[in-house]
Amino acid sequence: MYSRPFRKGAILVQNGQNDSRLQNLRVVLTQTSHPGNIGAAARAMKTMGLTDLVLVSPRTFPHPEAEARAAGATDVLAAARVVATLDAALEGCVLAIAASARRRELRHEFVSVREAGVRAVASAAAGRVALVFGNETSGLSREEAARCQLFAMIPADPGYSSLNLAAAVQVFCYEARVAAGASLPDLPAEFAPASLTELEGLLAHAEATLIAIGYFDPANPKRLLPRLRRLVARANLEGEEVNILRGILEAARRQAEEMRKSKDAR
Repeated sequence: MYSRPFRKGAILVQNGQNDSRLQNLRVVLTQTSHPGNIGAAARAMKTMGLTDLVLVSPRTFPHPEAEARAAGATDVLAAARVVATLDAALEGCVLAIAASARRRELRHEFVSVREAGVRAVASAAAGRVALVFGNETSGLSREEAARCQLFAMIPADPGYSSLNLAAAVQVFCYEARVAAGASLPDLPAEFAPASLTELEGLLAHAEATLIAIGYFDPANPKRLLPRLRRLVARANLEGEEVNILRGILEAARRQAEEMRKSKDAR
């Protein structure tokens, strides 16, 4: 888990250019009832770098609700293809993965969504891979599912495993992105971790200041300095934070020196 966010409360989405394999992943929504779910699915796709959306006989599309729920992913909606059959949606694909909330009687391989992401990305190196999602109410029909080579399930709570269509699309797309080797953005220079040299400088400055203000006695050090070293190591300080702390130490040292001079002058 990334422990150094750019800003508190910020939601980070992976950096860098999209893996070409992600561009070979196709999200297929079959007989979607609510246009808002199509828009929300498009948004889920775009945040993970997928753009190929195919709609099989949607009840209503295009629709203003779809555009509203897309929230900036209207380009994905505009490029979406509407087809009459699942066979048409799967044309040109080398693998079709069915998103299923339940095990079926069909004797297909059944995997978790995480494993499906790995398989999808691996196959996408050779051609198009379809992630197929059924109707919001009934899911994929037996006939639709039979056209897929692999079934995948999100391991949700058995007591309440019903996910919104767009939420399911988001999970599948996320797992595919992770499988493609997504990483978090590099830190801007202002948030870069302090170097070892900077940390050693801070510790030396702290020691000198603590001596100057009478808090640390080098003749009787006990375990203060090793504890300070562990504290600094745990803090995972940024370079700018080291500068702030050294500024505080220097101000304390100067204040102690002025007090000492004033006392000597009396």
